[in-house]
Amino acid sequence: MKRLVMILLMGVMVLTTVLTGCSSSEGSSSTTNGSDGEEVYTIRVAYVVAETHASHIVLQDIFKKELEATGKFNVELYPNGQLGGDRQAIEAVGLGSLEMTMAGEASISGFVPEFELVGLPYIFNSLDAAHDALDGDFGKNLDELLEAQNMYNLGWGDVGFRNITNSTKEIKSPSDMKGIKIRTMETPTHLTYFSALGANPTPMAFNELFTALQQGTVDAQENPSALIYNSKFYEVQSFMTVSEHVFTAAPILISKDFMDNLPQDLQDKVSEVAEKTKKAQRELLLQQNTDFELEIANEGVKVTKLSDEEKEKFKKVAIEQVYPGVVEQYGEELIQLAQKYNE
Repeated sequence: MKRLVMILLMGVMVLTTVLTGCSSSEGSSSTTNGSDGEEVYTIRVAYVVAETHASHIVLQDIFKKELEATGKFNVELYPNGQLGGDRQAIEAVGLGSLEMTMAGEASISGFVPEFELVGLPYIFNSLDAAHDALDGDFGKNLDELLEAQNMYNLGWGDVGFRNITNSTKEIKSPSDMKGIKIRTMETPTHLTYFSALGANPTPMAFNELFTALQQGTVDAQENPSALIYNSKFYEVQSFMTVSEHVFTAAPILISKDFMDNLPQDLQDKVSEVAEKTKKAQRELLLQQNTDFELEIANEGVKVTKLSDEEKEKFKKVAIEQVYPGVVEQYGEELIQLAQKYNE
């Protein structure tokens, strides 16, 4: 744990040092003068996914293109964890030394604990329910909590429902998870859930995961199909179970200081383009998750889809061994607010 904390702190310091060199003394973005003498605002966006992922594609084709077309913005994209992992980018946005990131809600929960409720196992029974909850009162409640960390959420993008891959055996029931060393996100609910399944959950940075799988440091990991394919985990994994045990979102986070210091018309433009980006990202990612599930199988991975009855066995473990602790910590109100969209 001490090693993990030191690595995280070092990463934040490096990221902050790099970005501060491009920032103004107030911690907001650098500005330059355009050809007409007016200010041009730079928005740097850092994220861990690859250039082939839906998030990068829409940030490049919509967010960057449309904002730069106004002549008021310069948008710089940093995919593949070039500036560090999710948590380092979130930290930098909160400090005002990075303008924007698109990060998983599990990483955000390190700053706003309630965000881990989005990834509570089986809290949503469909993609539509997840979208309705996040675009509705459930998401708005979380967005308000985020502002205290000096960030705004411009829109709830998707990562998708997570599936399990491993190099050991086919997984069809909770008992099959016993003894498997699986990389998970560093959130209490995920650690508790996989421990309850009998696995050995091992948190680690996403950019370390491929090597860890390749070297056998961990046997397994869990991510949505598009991320599994784009990260080429099929090269070091033999089995995939379509478990859809957790939904993961990718909020578009922007520095509150940066946003508040923009003229109102430019604030409105950023919000408008971000909403368009979110909608396009959701559509493209849904297609990618569907297509890449087939591609993973074509790469030689044995893909097993759980039946409704098999999923219920995994869900039962979550309800009996994870939910009571979550209710004790956060109360029932937010959980019920999320689950009402399942109806």
